[in-house]
Amino acid sequence: MNSLINQKTKSKIPLSALKSIPSLAVTENLSIYSSKHEQNLTHFDPFRFFNDHKKSRHQTIKSTTIIHTHLLKKALLQSDIFVANSLLDWYCKSGSMDGALQLFDTIPHPNEISWNIMISGYNHNFLFEDSWRTFCRMHLLGFEPNGFTYGSVLSACTALQAPSFGKLVYSLAIKNGFSLDGYVRAGTIDFFAKNSSFEDALRVFYDVSCDNVVCWNALISGAVKNRENWLALDLFIRMCRLSLLPNSFTFSSVLTACATLEELQYGKGVQGWVIKCTAKDVFVGTAIVDLYAKCGDIDEAVKEFSRMPDRNVVSWTAIIAGFVQKNDCVTALKFYKEMRNMRVEINNYTVTSVITACANPDMIEEAKQIHSWILKSGFYMDQVVGSALINMYSKLRAIDLSEMVFREMENFNIPGKWAAMISSFAQNQNSQRAIQLYRSMLEEGLRPDKYCTSSVLSVVNSLKLGRQIHCYTLKTDLAIELLVGSSLFTMYSKCGCLEDSYKVFKQIPVRDNVSWASMISGFAEHGCADQAVQLFREMLSEKTRPDQMTLTAILTACSALFSLQRGREIHGYALRTGIGEKQLLGGALVNMYSKCGAVELARRVFDMLPEKNQVCCSSLVSGYAQNGLLEDAVVLFQEMLMSGLEQDSFTFSSVIGAIALLNRSGIGTQLHALIIKMGLGSDVCVGSSLVTMYSRCGSMEDCCKAFDEIDKPDLIGWSAMITSYAQHGKGAEALKAYDLMVKGGIKPDSVTFVGVLSACSHNGLVEEGYFHFNAMAKDYGIRPNYHHYACMVDLLGRSGRLKEAEKFINDMPIQPDALVWGTLLAACKVHGDVELGSLAAKRVMELKPCDAGAYVSLSNIRAEVGQWEEVLEIRRLMKGTGLTKETGWSSV
Repeated sequence: MNSLINQKTKSKIPLSALKSIPSLAVTENLSIYSSKHEQNLTHFDPFRFFNDHKKSRHQTIKSTTIIHTHLLKKALLQSDIFVANSLLDWYCKSGSMDGALQLFDTIPHPNEISWNIMISGYNHNFLFEDSWRTFCRMHLLGFEPNGFTYGSVLSACTALQAPSFGKLVYSLAIKNGFSLDGYVRAGTIDFFAKNSSFEDALRVFYDVSCDNVVCWNALISGAVKNRENWLALDLFIRMCRLSLLPNSFTFSSVLTACATLEELQYGKGVQGWVIKCTAKDVFVGTAIVDLYAKCGDIDEAVKEFSRMPDRNVVSWTAIIAGFVQKNDCVTALKFYKEMRNMRVEINNYTVTSVITACANPDMIEEAKQIHSWILKSGFYMDQVVGSALINMYSKLRAIDLSEMVFREMENFNIPGKWAAMISSFAQNQNSQRAIQLYRSMLEEGLRPDKYCTSSVLSVVNSLKLGRQIHCYTLKTDLAIELLVGSSLFTMYSKCGCLEDSYKVFKQIPVRDNVSWASMISGFAEHGCADQAVQLFREMLSEKTRPDQMTLTAILTACSALFSLQRGREIHGYALRTGIGEKQLLGGALVNMYSKCGAVELARRVFDMLPEKNQVCCSSLVSGYAQNGLLEDAVVLFQEMLMSGLEQDSFTFSSVIGAIALLNRSGIGTQLHALIIKMGLGSDVCVGSSLVTMYSRCGSMEDCCKAFDEIDKPDLIGWSAMITSYAQHGKGAEALKAYDLMVKGGIKPDSVTFVGVLSACSHNGLVEEGYFHFNAMAKDYGIRPNYHHYACMVDLLGRSGRLKEAEKFINDMPIQPDALVWGTLLAACKVHGDVELGSLAAKRVMELKPCDAGAYVSLSNIRAEVGQWEEVLEIRRLMKGTGLTKETGWSSV
């Protein structure tokens, strides 16, 4: 312990914390010290005076100095330790620690109370290093600390973020028999929860049974700070069962946990306790306002705010942040204006909330005004405010102004501003600048933090660069950070390395709901829905409680598996946990039921949603279209338009697909006009659907126009155009579009090659067909499926190379299906090859006995060469199997 006396510690108290220290009053009501009373000081009784003013809050340097002078005249300080300690306490409370130290050094025989006053005084004035040094000096001089001493110095260690010091103090407390002292236990729990390990805090708490409310409060507060909010609520319930009466500190912590979890009903129950215990002060009132605001009930938040007799800066910030969360930026700014008119103190959290409110494209002028006020008020020097300004201009698409703020903060080489700027580039799809800025940090000798690294990983689409950043995170121990780990496995998943993604996920020491949801989504999006379901089971086995984000991800996996049973089980779980009515989950449920063919259930969930948004409406429109209920899809879309609900590209794409299948070009043209009016014509998803619609309606001219409107065609858009050309017999144009797509750096998929091979087939381009068929596996690693083989058989059959087509079928690495043999049968019919046609028909009948088309085709082949007896035999076979020829029809 002696070696620690002169050891210097580095204060980690943020500047923002110092701003909250009230300035010392330099004047006071001097009625008891006025000249008319000074003549009565001869009758001054220090014992009565200090006892009468023990809880007074009016200790100032001036009043303390007057009393000190009088006590010196009376020579009481040297002879009475009570008087000396009382005056020492006044110096500490007045903020004059220099005066307190001078007085302390003149006390001939200070006792443990004297030392405790000095230690707690330093804590009260945020001089935590001096508090630690005083404790070390006390121990060196042989004074025995008591429970109050240990509790106070533990608070200093907590504020200094000095785990080694705190553990030494706790060890000393155990050695001297103070481990069971309530004040020491509370300080130890708070220390471990904030600095070292929450598990250690739990261990200290559970060492012995506890009926000390302060200890319970410390643990509940520690659970909230460590994001163990469900544990905080569980502790609160257990505390109440032990008949321990919660106080305002308990309620504010528990209400914060409810707000974080968005557990409004639970929070209302706690609010009932508050009313019952009459424990509502400004802190509890603020926590209630924050609860309603974060749970989306802003009207109730305003009511609670208006009922508060006293409001502080946190109260105002909570209500402003609530309106920001509801995207009601105008009202948020009105409350901010009212706050300023009432001259309420404004801190950096208030400012950042207001900046967030201004991050709206319609509020560019307000954003500039707030920026000007920040420059005048001095908040510009705060790194958090500067970073918020960078983010604000980024969301306003004014990236040049973001860079201006970034450059003006050049004297602050802090990771926060770099992270904000990298994130801004990432949000504006400028991955090159984001990566360049990250490299600049490294070149300047700065160490990127977890926010910088996760932001740059979000825009990395190069596996080589991603691996390099991964190596850097391993060297700097950033890889164990949850945020960085999640960004790493998301990057690998985005680059198609699902195995590496899962390895990184498994290495993250502590996983939250976001990481579980991201990994489950990664499996589902890459065709590994079974693994997504298995991962969800692992999550439940680890006692992690899924939130709506995780349940949405697993419902996507159920949709991919078309697993209605699993989807219904997830739905039941969501209802039991109270998440089933969440809007985000409602859209996922509608989508799952639609994809699984249970459109009636999808509609039932849709009708039960308290609020319909574009996601759930789009999912149901798509579900109707995919399940053949085309009229219902169009009607629902019309209802969406009539209700004024905002439409997105997914909705338009779904309804366009339905219109294309209905072959209603008139409605399609009207819809195209609406799309142009809304500025969605350049959207690749909508444009691709328009291409397909016009193609099916037979208008290649409109098809080409719709394609030309697309800003940046993707694989789906190019594939739609290639297929449209192929279906209309424009093979040369289809192959030209394919070449343009490949030159543009877009890799074709199996659907693209179906269009390419169809184009070759329709134009008799046999050699080109062979070239592209071989290129599938050789150049792109795509294994041909039955559709590709059928296209090649069709290509050879149309060219009259029937024997070559038969050999091609026999050489297939997979067993030919009815589609392949049926394609050969159609070619034999065209070219009148009875023998090969009979063989092809026989194979189709074996593989698909209920296919009437094969019987009809074979019958027609026989009839064309005059084999009428065979025709009659085929007809008898059809009747024997109960098959009938479908009557032809026309929509004209």
